Amino acid sequence: MVWGGLHITTRPADEDYPYGYGKAETLATVVVSVMLLGAALGIAVAAIGEIRTPHHLPAPFTLVVLAVVVVVKETLFRTVLKVGGETGSPAVEADAWHHRSDAITSAAAFVGIAIALWGGPGWESADDWAALIAAAVIAINGISLLRPAVRELMDRMPTGPNIEKIAAAAADVEAVRAIEKLVVRKLGAEYHVDLHVQADPSMSLFDAHVLSGKVKGAIRAAVPAVKGVLIHMEPYAGEDASADVRGSEAT
Repeated sequence: MVWGGLHITTRPADEDYPYGYGKAETLATVVVSVMLLGAALGIAVAAIGEIRTPHHLPAPFTLVVLAVVVVVKETLFRTVLKVGGETGSPAVEADAWHHRSDAITSAAAFVGIAIALWGGPGWESADDWAALIAAAVIAINGISLLRPAVRELMDRMPTGPNIEKIAAAAADVEAVRAIEKLVVRKLGAEYHVDLHVQADPSMSLFDAHVLSGKVKGAIRAAVPAVKGVLIHMEPYAGEDASADVRGSEAT
């Protein structure tokens, strides 16, 4: 699922999708998050069924298997999460947490089975109670990944240092008197920026065009993840004009 989303995301923009295919990666993140929630529900239902129905003690060799699984899955989690952070890919980060959920489940099973084997008859359900705890942790991870993905699908204004860098880069360009109405959309790992720039009212149309190009270049240099920049030039409205960065107003 993650590979498919990333593959579609790399397609160039066209007439049907002028902003590109970046949302495919976000959709992949949503699907992976829902899969995590489904896994948590399935584990919880199975564990409750085992608690209500007496069963035999687990086999001791399962502890060795689970220990190997925890090590492998935790290694995969750290490796994939690092790649996701370097590329800014929410889908890859979601896949990393999928590995972490496997590690958590296996670790919980290891503890539960160890308690069951140590306690002997009457402690058979210890691993099932551990599974319930693991299911809760997995569900929390799934929700924490799903919420930002849904916000991105709804084009919520992103927040964070990149937005501040975009505003600062535009304001620092020579001949820019003020900026306002900074609006940013995030599509996968890319940003699309709409910005109103105020300049000297006596500036010619040609000079305003050149200035807008300088602002675009400054923004892209400050935040390489910015794919598109749309600049609307306006006459400087005086000291009362202030930047409107809509990072905290979106719901």
